[in-house]
Amino acid sequence: MVETAHIPTDGTVDPAEVERFSRIADEWWDPTGKFAPLHRLNPVRIGYIRDRVAAHWQRDALNEPLKGLSLLDIGCGGGLLSEPMTRLGAAVTGVDASARNIATASVHAARQDLAIDYREGTAEALAESGAQFDVVLALEIVEHVADVDLFLRSCGRMVKPGGLLFLSTLNRTAKAWTLAIAGAEYVLGWLPRGTHDWKKFLKPSEVARGLRAGGVEPQEIVGVVYSPLSRKWSLNRNDLDVNYMLYGVAGPK
Repeated sequence: MVETAHIPTDGTVDPAEVERFSRIADEWWDPTGKFAPLHRLNPVRIGYIRDRVAAHWQRDALNEPLKGLSLLDIGCGGGLLSEPMTRLGAAVTGVDASARNIATASVHAARQDLAIDYREGTAEALAESGAQFDVVLALEIVEHVADVDLFLRSCGRMVKPGGLLFLSTLNRTAKAWTLAIAGAEYVLGWLPRGTHDWKKFLKPSEVARGLRAGGVEPQEIVGVVYSPLSRKWSLNRNDLDVNYMLYGVAGPK
């Protein structure tokens, strides 16, 4: 068992969630392992972030659109998003509550000759330090935290005025339980059983309310839909029933 005595039991960190992901930290970069769904999802996530950043700052999406921008990947795991964001030109800081995740991410980045500032920590601690970034990513993390409101406020506080926040999570619907838990975890075995707790899924309105409390105004919410025929993910503005992504713009602090 992974040692968890040092993990705080208040704030946004859920010790059981940290331990669960720490146990499989060595598998982050195995495209056929326990994180295979994130590997398949990554092209859609990367494209969404790249295109919205390029449009917001009026840049060429195909020519280092994130160059010169500071970016925080909160709940970075093994670095599946931190590395491509670095390749797109961003100065990336990756933060995760799991020391094992940070170790895995650091070793992999070093092997790729990528300079990424990886740190073990929490959103609220970093926000309290006064850190701010042009772009903040909180993808597939909010459904695993202990205090959603604190997490969303903390993320919002860390976006520079005029900067962007990106978030993705799962909707609390019957369809999401059927597909993301019963289907993905128990029938298809895409994810380890117990990865998700349906009660911690969030409706878009709940996320939007929490972000506004942190000074971020949502601009767009889109569904992320899986096709079993093509075995690919795609964006769908009309289907928010299971997975969805959004971005928002930070106002004056």
